[in-house]
Amino acid sequence: MAGVLDGVDQRTKLAGHNRFELLLFKLVSRQRFGINVFKVQEVIQCPPLTQIPNSHSVICGVAHLRGKTIPVLDLSMAIGMRPLQRDAGCYVIVTEYNRSIQGFLVGSVDRIINIGWEQVKAPPTGTGKESYLTAVTEIEGELIEVIDVEKVMKEVIGGREEASAETIDQNVMSQNDHILVVDDSSVARNQVKRVCEQIGIECTLLKDGQEAWDHLCGLVAEGTKIEQRYSMIISDVEMPRMDGYTLATKIKSDPNMKHIYLILHTSLSGVFNTAMVQKVGANEFLAKFDPDSLMQSIQKQLRTSHAGHA
Repeated sequence: MAGVLDGVDQRTKLAGHNRFELLLFKLVSRQRFGINVFKVQEVIQCPPLTQIPNSHSVICGVAHLRGKTIPVLDLSMAIGMRPLQRDAGCYVIVTEYNRSIQGFLVGSVDRIINIGWEQVKAPPTGTGKESYLTAVTEIEGELIEVIDVEKVMKEVIGGREEASAETIDQNVMSQNDHILVVDDSSVARNQVKRVCEQIGIECTLLKDGQEAWDHLCGLVAEGTKIEQRYSMIISDVEMPRMDGYTLATKIKSDPNMKHIYLILHTSLSGVFNTAMVQKVGANEFLAKFDPDSLMQSIQKQLRTSHAGHA
């Protein structure tokens, strides 16, 4: 697998064109799953793991990689399947999610595919709220399941769900503010909603860029001014049908929408996204998920908005 992630610079050119690359892997069956290559730092044979007393059952142990110690999670167990055989035949996908680095133990790694986000669909209805799928796509007649890693991370690693009291400015409580939240992960949508509710902000929650674009176009067609309806838009980047970069480009290119404040809120790497935010015209990039940082960004924009309406 040494060369599987070579040429990352080439991959960055895919972003903003509603395309992405998916690393395919298997767990304990023939079913193939996918993870966005941009979140993958490397793929290695499973190294020796050091056990952690009293850790979550899904955590196999920690691995020591180039001076860093990272937790390794059995991804099969994490999504409710039987545990992997933790032997030399397994691989670890080293990823960066939500400001942390961790490894996911998988049975085997297949290959990388380059597809358009329009080929990626929401999970079939009936998978239920407990589903660990965030999207599906079809490759060579086979359904590839894209795992909701935000859900896995929340359940295994945990973390604060609300902003700390000291970050809340009582002078910036909602003045009938309304925020549009766009994210394909139900966990991520509700995390943003919870922070907004701390200062009395109502949220409209949508699950992908296409749904958000259709919604905004519908409001414009009705004669609604987007900035009067929403104080800002907080959007994920990786989403089925239309990604956040494409959504941002469309919004900022439309004279009826371009003045709305738009935050791209994503677990993808910050360095890369800083350049992409400028490219697509978004107002801000915010790395998932830190409730204090999110609260501060929301309140900063609300101060500006409220001052403008004063």
